[in-house]
Amino acid sequence: MEFQISEKDFDIAFMRERGYVRRRCKTCGAHFWTVDSKADFCGDAPCVEYAFIDNPPTKRRYSLPEMRNAFLGFFERYGHEIVDPYPVVARWRDDLLVTIASIVDFQPYVTDGIIDPPANPLVVSQPCLRFEDIEHTGYTAGRHFTIFEMGGHHAFNFPGKPEIYWKDRTVELHHLFATEDLGISEEQITYKEHFWSGGGNAGPDLEGSILGLEVSTLVFMQFKVSGEQLIPSPVKTVDTGYGIERWAWLSQGSGSAFETIYGKVMEQLLDWAGVHIERQILRQNAAVSASYRLDAPESSNAARAKAAERLGMSAADLSESMRPYEEFSTVLDHSKALIFLLSEGAVPSNVREGYLSRLLFRRLYRILMKYGVEQRLEDLIQIQIDYWGRDYPKLREMREEVFNMIEVEKKKYSETLRKGRSLVKRMIKPSKPRELGVAAIDVDALIELYDSHGLHPEIVKKVAREGDIEVVIPYNFFSLVAKRHEAKQEAREEEIGVGIETPPISLEKNFETEALYYVDPYIRDFEADVLYSEGPHIILDRTAFYPEGGGQRGDTGRLEFEGGIV
Repeated sequence: MEFQISEKDFDIAFMRERGYVRRRCKTCGAHFWTVDSKADFCGDAPCVEYAFIDNPPTKRRYSLPEMRNAFLGFFERYGHEIVDPYPVVARWRDDLLVTIASIVDFQPYVTDGIIDPPANPLVVSQPCLRFEDIEHTGYTAGRHFTIFEMGGHHAFNFPGKPEIYWKDRTVELHHLFATEDLGISEEQITYKEHFWSGGGNAGPDLEGSILGLEVSTLVFMQFKVSGEQLIPSPVKTVDTGYGIERWAWLSQGSGSAFETIYGKVMEQLLDWAGVHIERQILRQNAAVSASYRLDAPESSNAARAKAAERLGMSAADLSESMRPYEEFSTVLDHSKALIFLLSEGAVPSNVREGYLSRLLFRRLYRILMKYGVEQRLEDLIQIQIDYWGRDYPKLREMREEVFNMIEVEKKKYSETLRKGRSLVKRMIKPSKPRELGVAAIDVDALIELYDSHGLHPEIVKKVAREGDIEVVIPYNFFSLVAKRHEAKQEAREEEIGVGIETPPISLEKNFETEALYYVDPYIRDFEADVLYSEGPHIILDRTAFYPEGGGQRGDTGRLEFEGGIV
């Protein structure tokens, strides 16, 4: 699947009128648009350092809720209807366990032209979950999160209908939000060319960066992905993603996005553990943190050394100073993600989204145990529910259920740890002499021990050394674990009738059906009137059943009526 972006793709009226020119970055080689005709770098870290730390470019500081409201309010003023966020558990998708982007709310049914969107254009601030970079959460100061809010303004341009808007208006709206609403100088904004693909759709995009921080992605979805082929899509979709946490971080210029997001919750957690870190250390570390990658230790070490030199300390001392803060940032991120999952019924288990809940719990609980504050788990969950429940009332409504699930999981984890240590000792008991350094426990075995017995790989490594067995832990261990569980189990075709052919339906008139799944994504039962019925077909005046289309299976359930059930 190849697509070569040309200069014509973004040589649009907005760029010409604002004096933007197309340049090529000397570091990453990507093309970008800027008002600086002599610019050599794309403006996106790590090609440049973060320049907003202690130097916010906005006219005022914004908390996360304030930035969310500013974003939604701006687009509402410009003709977008605000829609409520969808659940983080993507039960309407067969190919995803969790909502990874705001456009997921509308794929594939709206983007394929099967059904109409709830509004057009619309704007939403959607809580999202991503697990592919879970190890980097906390380590990169704010470049990676497991849970984050994606602000999306979407326009769906259907064939044969007037265009809502496309490239020019999309970039213009982004620019107006940054410059007029937030007060950012356009000299500080660059637009980097890229090509995006996901959820069965694809298209060229622009990544908006300000003082080194990528804050948004403006995707122009004009293709459907079929294998390795790009097929023109009948619906041209504006798919934007504004990182609400990143915009808030930009406005505060703090030494960590987690300081911006969690505020006093972070202070409370550090106080419980007796951890203190100087603000200057946080700020110098953050400036180069975009270069931190666990899969690129050389560049990471070089960046850490640069920050350490500015602070007059060794890179090793800087890493040691940062480690507690980074790990408690992970705890805050994971505990927030956990309460969102649990509030939507993702009960910790070894399958599907339940395993993601279990993965988050084990990671955060182990860190609390490491610092001797595991007894504060319930206090932390209480604070998180109160903190985020102001904006997401369902968290408070499900408080009792969340605590019950956490208590059960904590007991299970303690028991699996006890049994698991004994299991490892039995596994490594030598039947014949082994040499030190011979790996007897490979990655698959490590994952199985973690999956089935709750054993963190570091615990396995420690116990294995007692038997002179060296264990190598891959840097992306938890990403590998999450990936193993992110593919949904196939539902049995007999249960949902997949493959059963039904006779075609021929209607002499069109019927309108109210889509209740847009009004309340959690709805499980409803009342409706029958508008039409013929053979196996039935049309209701309102429905909570999400439709099938684009290769995705629709909802299943039953219809109860006087005298029977179907």
